[in-house]
Amino acid sequence: MKKSCLIACLLFAVLFAAAQPRVVSGPMLGPVELRDAKVWVEVSSEVKTTAIQVNKKGDATTRIINWKGELGNEFNPICFTVGALDFNTTYEYKILVNGKASGRGGEFTTKDLWQWRKPAPDFSFLTGSCSFFNEPVYDRPGKPYGGDSSIFETMAKEKAAFMLWLGDAWYTRDVDYYSEWGLWYRASHDRALPILQDFLKAMPQFAMWDDHDYGSNDIGKNYILKDASRKVFNSYFCNPSAGENGQGTYTMTTWGDADIFMTDDRWWRSADKTKELINGRPNPEKRMLGEQQMDWLKNSLLYSNATFKIIALGSQVLNPVSPFDKFADFPLEYEELMNFIREYKINGVLFLTGDRHHSEIIKVDRPGTYPLFDITVSPLTSGTHSFGGPEKNNPYRVLGIDEKQNYARFSFSGKKNERKLTVEFLGIKGEKLGEWSVGEKELKTP
Repeated sequence: MKKSCLIACLLFAVLFAAAQPRVVSGPMLGPVELRDAKVWVEVSSEVKTTAIQVNKKGDATTRIINWKGELGNEFNPICFTVGALDFNTTYEYKILVNGKASGRGGEFTTKDLWQWRKPAPDFSFLTGSCSFFNEPVYDRPGKPYGGDSSIFETMAKEKAAFMLWLGDAWYTRDVDYYSEWGLWYRASHDRALPILQDFLKAMPQFAMWDDHDYGSNDIGKNYILKDASRKVFNSYFCNPSAGENGQGTYTMTTWGDADIFMTDDRWWRSADKTKELINGRPNPEKRMLGEQQMDWLKNSLLYSNATFKIIALGSQVLNPVSPFDKFADFPLEYEELMNFIREYKINGVLFLTGDRHHSEIIKVDRPGTYPLFDITVSPLTSGTHSFGGPEKNNPYRVLGIDEKQNYARFSFSGKKNERKLTVEFLGIKGEKLGEWSVGEKELKTP
């Protein structure tokens, strides 16, 4: 009798706690600029009002920004924009739920106004791709695909400017692919995992998608829930923008003397089985980026004065011997972009990619000008594999890491005209797995 009563009381306590207005996940930092910052959070359906309370660190004066959007839905991801900030200043914040402190909060520091005043600052950012969290009831049979999620605890301790998710920030399952509710559930479920919470608020988070956080494996523009998926993705990340004219998710950010162009390799993507050549010429019907995005990317590269111009894609770009999908398999666009970079003598271009479940740096020489590098970082927690087949002894590989979960730290340093990028590949506990660097002079047209 006593045991039954105890079980009933515990069950009631659990159900009562679950029904209370609360923060489901977050806070997560979005872009933090010179004068404003974005803070994301998801609240439960019982929440009637929510707000963010902000103050300069060390200053008791606070201000409250109320959320004026919709609440009360099954999924309630929201993004606060905090404006009228001072540059190079640290702020503290708290999330309020129904007028009371939720116990969730953090701090952020706005960018410094260095342009025309100081040398470009030294800084670093983190990056990685392929984050699978096991949920056995929906996972495929056999060995769990998700690995050691404590890698996010390690990353949370890094003093980095921001994190760039290179695609597959979550993995939709078979039960999710053709269910709009399932797409919302997958993003909400994975975002709420306790192992992620410290990392999400530790630094600003930027993201681009690939197939698994877009839809099913290798799917492209034919995905029937692409509009719903775009809405979910934009609801669970606070990127600076998301494509143009309601199309795509591409955007960019600038930190120090680096411009990072985050492309969308899914929205316009033709089926991978589409023929690459027609009568010996590139098939104009096979595209990855699409005309709208390609036009944006080319104009952005021409406009950029950054020392380093990092073009990020979900799929690898250069790897000539890869048997899997890559940008080079879309020859019309691939040749268009490569010819554009050469013709306009765009300096400082590097490619940053994910997807492959191994990390590597691919180098492709270009006679008469500087070589191009494709830096692949994968996986964070999903399954790994060994180099094999034509890639086992890839002659284009400068550095390779297989069979290990990892993330990368990109660090920018040095005096004007002598800037250097150092890439460190780091394991689950932060151990160094490999390092490579390149100077700005190595990325200039002769």
